[in-house]
Amino acid sequence: MPCWSPARSAGEMVVTAYVLIIRNKTTDPAGLARYAALARNAPNDKLEILASKTCKFQVLEGDAAEAVVLLRFPAMSDALDWYNSDAYQQALPHRLASGDFRMYVVEGVN
Repeated sequence: MPCWSPARSAGEMVVTAYVLIIRNKTTDPAGLARYAALARNAPNDKLEILASKTCKFQVLEGDAAEAVVLLRFPAMSDALDWYNSDAYQQALPHRLASGDFRMYVVEGVN
């Protein structure tokens, strides 16, 4: 079953991938800053930031969140390559130790 609406014709669709990072709560601001500095070293030639932690957002359902980041990649494999890159994996422990987060990669259309 396709992940997109059948109302769109196949010619209009470009499959892409979105990474959603939700920061629920920060417990170590210095660790989070270290993560941010290191994460910038991850490959970003295919990454497009659609919404950053400074963008306004509103929780419509579920628990409150401090920040939301939305990234777009050309394909799911590109998103996974970014996440699994050595540079991002070096940054990751700092994020995990600095707060409560949720992170998703979702295939979609552009």
